[in-house]
Amino acid sequence: METIYLHHPELKNSDTSEKVIALGFFDGLHRGHQAVIQEAKKIAKEKGLKSAVLTFDPHPSVVLNTMRKKVKYLTPIKQKVQKIADLGVDILYVVRFTTAFSELAPEEFVEKYLVALNAKEVVAGFDYSYGKMGAGTMTDLPTYAKDRFHVTIIDKKEAFSDKISSTKIRQYIETGEMEEANQLLGYPYTTKGTVIHGDKRGRTIGFPTANIAVDPDYLIPKLGVYAVKFRVNEQTHLGMASIGHNITFKDDQPLSIEVYILDFKREIYGEDAEIEWYYFFRPELKFNGVEGLIEQLKQDEQNTRTYFAHHPDEF
Repeated sequence: METIYLHHPELKNSDTSEKVIALGFFDGLHRGHQAVIQEAKKIAKEKGLKSAVLTFDPHPSVVLNTMRKKVKYLTPIKQKVQKIADLGVDILYVVRFTTAFSELAPEEFVEKYLVALNAKEVVAGFDYSYGKMGAGTMTDLPTYAKDRFHVTIIDKKEAFSDKISSTKIRQYIETGEMEEANQLLGYPYTTKGTVIHGDKRGRTIGFPTANIAVDPDYLIPKLGVYAVKFRVNEQTHLGMASIGHNITFKDDQPLSIEVYILDFKREIYGEDAEIEWYYFFRPELKFNGVEGLIEQLKQDEQNTRTYFAHHPDEF
């Protein structure tokens, strides 16, 4: 896949071929997003055209919100690019979302981006909006197209009697409902980071953990203990992860993400790693002593093994 970064008003379009372009912010690349992109690919194949995706970075709220806002993503831009590539798209356009770009009228967006990029078909979800203040709607788009490209609108996709949306997935992740979030995503929610040195306290109680410095752009699940899969050096292992402040040992400690990797004894400091989040077991607890913590960790380990024994091929 060719990835092209655009910064308004400069538009570098070295590829003059006709394209089918899927539109969306696509945070999370959930099942609804996948339907949009797969339809664009299908049409492109039928018509002998290239398939393309047009997305944005950063999130519009970072630019448009008058208060300084730090957005946490389901898929930060690097992971989003990789997931779109995995879907088999020919070209990805990433437009830098700036104040100048946000001021474009809907018809200007159509002219300067869709027409200029040689769109012959545009595919988006029913609720996609574009132009200043999101004034352009999908029902308006055929009018702006002026017969220069065709418009395909993807209907609402539902799960659990509600629309599949990035907002709903965020809500599930923030409340620890990982199975529900993963059903909407169509894959296990994944965070990436680097294995770093911690205080090594886990070694002294028989539960050595890998401390993960997760990319700060990721949305972090609710504090507590989870069943996870841990990927390092292209190998996947079962594990139990803890998100919390180690409150049994000391107050006011910074947030840490630690993974006890089952049946694993290698040193992996400095390695890139991925955590796939599957199931929330319990909130972070404060124990009166180490003995109580050890007993709980033994139970957490057993719960983790039991969970994966009953869910061997979740995705």
